[in-house]
Amino acid sequence: MKFMPTGGINLNNMNEYLSFKKIIACGGSFMVSGSLLDNNDWAGVTALTREAVKTMLGFKLLHIGINSENETKAAETAKLLAELMGCEPERDNPKSVFVGSEFEVMKSQAAGKCGHIAIRTNSIERAMYYLTKKGFKFLPDTITYDENGKIKFIYIDADFGGFAIHLIKD
Repeated sequence: MKFMPTGGINLNNMNEYLSFKKIIACGGSFMVSGSLLDNNDWAGVTALTREAVKTMLGFKLLHIGINSENETKAAETAKLLAELMGCEPERDNPKSVFVGSEFEVMKSQAAGKCGHIAIRTNSIERAMYYLTKKGFKFLPDTITYDENGKIKFIYIDADFGGFAIHLIKD
């Protein structure tokens, strides 16, 4: 059984409600206040609704991935970025090296001609639904799941100026 609460929902608590497994969606009069309706302020209703969707999705740049030819070039790029950022390369993984949380230097040519951009979201399933309605497609073979069977990671099937984009729920 799934629920759609509507009473007492606002931008500040909406994601708390949406974090429960049994909540499929939220609604609320905060998006269509009486004064907006009385004044036929449809642009205001649209703006509040867009803000609710933006809050629900919680899109945020997580990191930028930079492709390298090989492990040696990746180490050189990571060292240069670390010097620029005033830190040390960290989280040396089999496929990449992270510099802070902002950069992931790939040890080979990975997704995207130049690399990838990781976008954090509150819910990949909701983000996929929303973006699919906007015409975006996804690469199903890139899906990874968390321990609860929820999608944790997926690439969008598009080129963004030489970069691939993946959504991630962290």
